[in-house]
Amino acid sequence: MARSYDVVGPPPYRDVGRDRFTATKENPFKLVREEPVSTLSLDVDTASYSFVRASLNNNVLPQPAAVRTEEMVNYFPYDYAPARSAAEPFSTHIATFPNPWTAGHLLVRVAVKGYELPRATRPRANLVFLIDTSGSMSQPNKLPLVKQSLGLLLDQLGPQDRVAIVTYAGSAGTVLAPTAASEKPAILAALDRLGAGGSTAGAEGIRQAYALAEANFDPKGVNRVLLATDGDFNVGITNQEELKGYIERERDKGVFLSVLGFGMGNYNDALMQTLAQNGNGAAAYIDTINEARKTLVEEASSTLFPIAKDVKVQVEFNPAAVAEYRLIGYETRLLNRDDFNNDKVDAGDVGSGQTVTALYDVVPTGAPGLIDDLRYGTPAQRRAAPGTGELGFVKIRYKLPKADTSRLITAPIGAATRVARFEDAPRDARFATAVAGFAELLRGGRYVGSLGYDDVLRVALAARGEDPFGYRAEFIQLVRAAKSARAMAALER
Repeated sequence: MARSYDVVGPPPYRDVGRDRFTATKENPFKLVREEPVSTLSLDVDTASYSFVRASLNNNVLPQPAAVRTEEMVNYFPYDYAPARSAAEPFSTHIATFPNPWTAGHLLVRVAVKGYELPRATRPRANLVFLIDTSGSMSQPNKLPLVKQSLGLLLDQLGPQDRVAIVTYAGSAGTVLAPTAASEKPAILAALDRLGAGGSTAGAEGIRQAYALAEANFDPKGVNRVLLATDGDFNVGITNQEELKGYIERERDKGVFLSVLGFGMGNYNDALMQTLAQNGNGAAAYIDTINEARKTLVEEASSTLFPIAKDVKVQVEFNPAAVAEYRLIGYETRLLNRDDFNNDKVDAGDVGSGQTVTALYDVVPTGAPGLIDDLRYGTPAQRRAAPGTGELGFVKIRYKLPKADTSRLITAPIGAATRVARFEDAPRDARFATAVAGFAELLRGGRYVGSLGYDDVLRVALAARGEDPFGYRAEFIQLVRAAKSARAMAALER
């Protein structure tokens, strides 16, 4: 049961600067008889989790717009069975189990595991580090942390990989021409010479970085710009739509963009998400050297080397078995139904060895729903689903990294995926449920019933499992920190 200080509601937000996030409404429940199909682009970003952690470590609840549930869930690696080969780069993992938030509801987990490229077979990397050296980057958790982070990444590159460095402040320029990664001292020396000062001509820096990547384009390799910034573009093109169009055109030429965000107080998440989502890259937020190690060392292959692009998921729910459903998170990744089979529509990339998870909150037929029947329409037939029937059907469409035509994977949400008790659900599914519940509480808790932070802790502790890097233990501490921050805010009122 929720405690007096644990009551679900919009969390208080203390303004700590000019951090910019795009607010999105939470996905609502939908009637299966009206909208049986859900279509989305898979998301592998993790920036939201790191920013939430940085806020809570400062004893401040994050603003709700900073919390993206799917990024919180997908921050963690999950022990899914691996994919078979690079030619069949995904394994699928579906589970159905009772929703611990709301009696009578089910949760459906739809997840994939990407094929992990052996180091010896990884494609060559043509990388351009695009580094913001403007005045806003002078703080210790910005440019100095950028240098440390990129230094860690160098150790993960092979001798065949190449690195160039472009910086931008009041103007932009090339600091290091394309250089073999084996020449690490020269690259580190170029990084070490960087200093912060001036305004932020980010768009000009992006143009120069892309030009350098194109001039050294490797048709058999990975060509990527890696942008490190707090996102404060204030000179040149600052309009998100103009930058989006430019990056989309470069993406179509085969040069992708990933974004590493740094700092708080002036962090422009809204711009960073626009850049990464349209550049066929991921957005990560680096708040500590440990996060840099996770993103650029432990997960270097998934950060740099895609095994599939334009990955889309479509779930069709069976109206005989499901009355209502809600996709938890992914608000910025929704696609139209007809986008699924359209290979011209861009979607998310999945990197080597990555796991990606989506959760649906499902109301079975016969269970109380959230949406009333129409007075002037045909009443819904809320009857129990057949014991062996399918709840739905999952389709996953993707392209191999150098392909223009998509491939299809399918799997039913059948009786074999379902367990009767939440405690019998796969351990990773239970942990993902705890993370999703925590995120939904931070966003305001509109759809989580009586769930409180103590309930999240109970589920997370029981499902922690193997935790070699301590990520899950850290999550448990963050839940406790959020609980304390809410209690303090309640006392202040």
